[in-house]
Amino acid sequence: MLSRRALKAINVKALAALKRFNATKATKPLQGIRVLELGQIKIEPPKIGDPLRIWRNLDADGQSPWFRSMARNKKSVCIDLKTKEGRNLVKRLAEKSDVLIENFKPGTMEKWGLGPEDIYPANPKLIYTRISGYGQTGPYSKRPGYASVCEGMGGFRFINGHPGQPPVRPNMSLGDSLAGLHATLGVLLSLVAKNKLDQSYAKRTGQVVDVAIYESMLNMMESVIPEYDRFNQIRQPSGTTLTGIVPTNTYPCKDGKHVIIGGNGDSIYVRLMNAIGRSDLTGEKYKFNSDRVKEQEVIDGAISAWTSERTTEQVLEILEKVSVPAGKIYDAKDIVEDEHINARGMIENITVGSEADGRGWSLKVPGMSPVLNTTPGSTEWAGPDLGAHTKEVLKEVLGLSEQDIAKLNVNGTTKFDE
Repeated sequence: MLSRRALKAINVKALAALKRFNATKATKPLQGIRVLELGQIKIEPPKIGDPLRIWRNLDADGQSPWFRSMARNKKSVCIDLKTKEGRNLVKRLAEKSDVLIENFKPGTMEKWGLGPEDIYPANPKLIYTRISGYGQTGPYSKRPGYASVCEGMGGFRFINGHPGQPPVRPNMSLGDSLAGLHATLGVLLSLVAKNKLDQSYAKRTGQVVDVAIYESMLNMMESVIPEYDRFNQIRQPSGTTLTGIVPTNTYPCKDGKHVIIGGNGDSIYVRLMNAIGRSDLTGEKYKFNSDRVKEQEVIDGAISAWTSERTTEQVLEILEKVSVPAGKIYDAKDIVEDEHINARGMIENITVGSEADGRGWSLKVPGMSPVLNTTPGSTEWAGPDLGAHTKEVLKEVLGLSEQDIAKLNVNGTTKFDE
């Protein structure tokens, strides 16, 4: 556990980082870009809203801290897409947006009259972004595509695990997260392309971004496909190692913890072996990575024997002095308390609700990355209450009157709190 003095030092560094990241009042890169999200967060159905709101541990207000983090800076507009009036509202919002994001089963938006061809006549500049399990085309496109299943098809699950054992899943939805990153990249590329298209011949300067979860995983497979094509090799799971790269592994320490050591660079390897007192494992027989792969069992055995006699901190202190990449494996507590992570401003504190409504508690969430020097991102508010912005958006974006909005709220098409 960190001392009070250490925690105070971390807080000081965190404040310094916060000032550094928010030292400018420059316009944010995407300021003025309206994004309409139909992936259950921006436009949420009545009653429960985004299912993420009630997943895992819940706070005193019945909402998940996970949702408060994931939905930060978003406005919750509660509209029932199962009603004709609700779909009409969403269509009007899409016609006034720069980007639309949806993750329904392919064909659903078209069935609702909200597909690209339904929106483009009124808004030819729209970046229409679609996230699905298998993409909008192809024989599997109509299949329900959960991230866990798509991680399997993308090749990730097969190589993730230990030899001879069932494939392992990471305790997080990696497929969903990577799909989100690919969608973001597609949107940003499309916004750049929109400004470059010659509007004299291209009436539609917007475009459809088609993101498949399995393809987001497939894109991470590095040399798996080329190796199979050229050498008929199917890469197998390799536990804590990386196939064909030696040494890079997880090693046990005296205190019951583990460290990761990446000593696979030729010169780094020599420094590592000298530091652990095994200079006998250097020289021509171990000079290049291709040589060391043949001796992986001996090399990893020597490193494990050395780390097993030392604590995590002792191992890291010795290897840092000789510039060998190494680090401990962090759990959530390690992350929240780490001085470097805090100095970089990567742990943010946001407030949920207010004391006036019986809440007002602080919530730690991951900071925003990448860090932009001139136009840094910032958390403006936590994930909102269900329908918190319905009235605001319908009034300011669509120009509906108070009376019209009240009628929609009464008949269940929308929901908002006074």
